[in-house]
Amino acid sequence: MMDDDPRLAEVEALYRTRFGHFKRVALAVVGDPERAVEAVHDGFADAIRSRRRFRGSGPLEAWVWRAVVNAARRARREPTDLTLDEAADVRRNGHADRHPDDLRRLIAELPERQRLMLFLRYYADLDYQSIATALDVRTGTVSATLHAAHAALRSSLGKRPGGTR
Repeated sequence: MMDDDPRLAEVEALYRTRFGHFKRVALAVVGDPERAVEAVHDGFADAIRSRRRFRGSGPLEAWVWRAVVNAARRARREPTDLTLDEAADVRRNGHADRHPDDLRRLIAELPERQRLMLFLRYYADLDYQSIATALDVRTGTVSATLHAAHAALRSSLGKRPGGTR
């Protein structure tokens, strides 16, 4: 029996074009490359199985992100250090003198919610509304959480808002 649901084609296109982004975020949550791939597969499988429940109140991609993030959270064992080897393109925002491992360690020390929103914003390149949809929070919560994460990182890096580099 052929399924002509257009959402199926959209989910498949997301998988083909954005798999690396989903995997990097799942890796940040799970901490293990193999389990990250499994979490992405599980999340997409969940999204495909429940695609008819997608109401269209936000972007389909954000809805799929929610499924993948939830699958990664289920797959996560005890909190571990962040494994970001595959996400080595950390945007250092002018901190080229810092070793990437320093920033990885600082990000790993952030609370999970801040860490997850950072990854959805900068690795997955989602806008605030899509992050809010993916995590089932308000847009203002995304803004406040990202602000807190940036402030914590800036403080840990010894930088003050408006200060010199």
